[in-house]
Amino acid sequence: TITPGATPGSLLPVVIIAVGAFLFLVAFVGCCGACKENYYSKRDSRSLHLQFAIFLSLIMLVEVAAAIAGYVFRDKVISEFNKDFRQQMQNYPQNNHTALILDRMQEDFKCCGAANYTDWEKILMVTKRVPDSCCVNVTQGCGINFNMKDIHTEGCVERIGSWLRNKMLVVAAAALGIAFVEVLGIIFACCLVKSIRSGYEVM
Repeated sequence: TITPGATPGSLLPVVIIAVGAFLFLVAFVGCCGACKENYYSKRDSRSLHLQFAIFLSLIMLVEVAAAIAGYVFRDKVISEFNKDFRQQMQNYPQNNHTALILDRMQEDFKCCGAANYTDWEKILMVTKRVPDSCCVNVTQGCGINFNMKDIHTEGCVERIGSWLRNKMLVVAAAALGIAFVEVLGIIFACCLVKSIRSGYEVM
């Protein structure tokens, strides 16, 4: 159930399930269309192949639209991430689950705070105090009265944003590969429809 206070992260499983269900439907239609002539008439088989081609085209269009939207709104995504990250920082002292997530992010990306390490002074209300996960070598209490050389000073928003930009080429290449396979599927489905119309008997 989607609640009014749902976050993008909490909606991800719903989106994945919906996409998976749609892909299952497309695959099912494709399999039905590929069945032997004994089970389906030429007209039914042609109709199923057309549906398969249409569904596959819709998926490809959605992927292209998502890629374009991701590029156009890339700055908006970073802005929303910045806002959400700062909001989660406010919950850090009271919420252990949030603290674990932020600590893991800061350790993995070697960053501290949203813009920089000074963001934590406003949250923890203590000067020279950051979470231990900001330390270069994480040990208990290392974030208290720290030396600058012993902590990561760069903010997580910029660091994670840079990481995402570096990964965009890989994502784009994967998307192109998937789109190429989908185009082949559409072409083959259309060829089958044309063959059926011209009297080709589906084996």
